[in-house]
Amino acid sequence: MSELFPDPVRNLPQADIPLKGITAYLSQADSHQIIFMQFDEDVELPEHSHESQWGVVLEGRIELVIDGVKRSYVKGDRYFIPQGVPHSGRIYAGYADMTFFDQPDRYKIREPNE
Repeated sequence: MSELFPDPVRNLPQADIPLKGITAYLSQADSHQIIFMQFDEDVELPEHSHESQWGVVLEGRIELVIDGVKRSYVKGDRYFIPQGVPHSGRIYAGYADMTFFDQPDRYKIREPNE
């Protein structure tokens, strides 16, 4: 996958996200996290819930089922998942986004060589 994100983003620590084919950079704050993600493989997301999440699709396509409603999102689309709402989905290879998590500890920094 070509370099979508500029050096300031790629210089952020990588997030430890247990999904295959993902590269994710973590911008950490006291009250939230912003994740810059790109996928080089298709991924199925099992149903789960957490604090609120807001994302902007930068490339590719994702299908999300949010509170039982299925919708497809493509480049330029935004999505919002309210706190505690069950959601699942399918991420397609080539997908990239920037996601805000209203949670400061959603993901940890990935240790080197993982």
